[in-house]
Amino acid sequence: MDIKKYQESFQNYLSSKQWVREPKNLYEPIDYILQLGGKRMRPILTLMSSDIFSDEVDHAMPAALAIEVFHNFTLIHDDIMDDAPLRRGMKTVHEKWDINTGILSGDAMLILAYQYFENYEPVVFQKLAKLFSKTALEVCDGQQLDVDFETRNDVTIPEYLEMIRLKTSVLVGAALEMGAIVSETSDENARLIYDFGLNLGLAFQLQDDYLDTFGNPETFGKQVGGDIMENKKTFLYLKALKDASLEDKTLLLELYAQKLDDSTAKVDQVKALFEKYEIPTKIKLKIQHFTNKALATLEGMDIPSGKKQNLTNFALWLMNRAV
Repeated sequence: MDIKKYQESFQNYLSSKQWVREPKNLYEPIDYILQLGGKRMRPILTLMSSDIFSDEVDHAMPAALAIEVFHNFTLIHDDIMDDAPLRRGMKTVHEKWDINTGILSGDAMLILAYQYFENYEPVVFQKLAKLFSKTALEVCDGQQLDVDFETRNDVTIPEYLEMIRLKTSVLVGAALEMGAIVSETSDENARLIYDFGLNLGLAFQLQDDYLDTFGNPETFGKQVGGDIMENKKTFLYLKALKDASLEDKTLLLELYAQKLDDSTAKVDQVKALFEKYEIPTKIKLKIQHFTNKALATLEGMDIPSGKKQNLTNFALWLMNRAV
């Protein structure tokens, strides 16, 4: 399993598409967001899954493109909701054009994503559309929970895990299951690869939480401490709040009530509190827990042992990533 090969194959397929047509103000923003780059992790998962179950990659390209177009649609709308000025170092769609354009172009992307399923036979199309509709609604559920948490001070760890399951993990699971559906493997294999992705998605997001605070700025690719500056209630924060003494809990709540132009001292204080209560170790144990749950699904999959090992290697690579 060569991740770079999947990435290059998908990028070539994406580049072969002509996005811009009339009215240009609707389609140019779509072309713009899709050309901004990114790791293309979700379409790669679809191609990888198809390769696992059928040794076929090209047949999965339309489904992979559907996942990538949908993911970028959510980014356009998320950026509007967050009033974000930049995406991957470039102006966000609503900043480069305007909010109305961002809303409408995003809507068009959701419809375009469904159209790519028309490349498949009716039985496969139906399975893909059913999974996609379920997943798209779950992503909306997760986004709403994330918004709700911003104004709540009583968010629990189980609630946070459910939010990231919906907002992030279900799309990872769906990307893998789509590769299985396109390959027309058994329903049991499709279910198991979805569960593999769901648990891997949770581990991935928790690893992101960890790296945002304790990652290497040179390899992470984003400003370390961003979640603390934005007062995001991540697993690190919620676990510290749960385990801290009353005095430290009060201090943590006070720090997360601050909105500062220069948050360097605040980040250092919060990190010191996290380290005091061994939160980096505790989140790594949680990452290991979800990685182990993902790997446990491989036992029931009807695929050669070599392919199970490839999926195991991929899961361990994700868990230990530094970017």
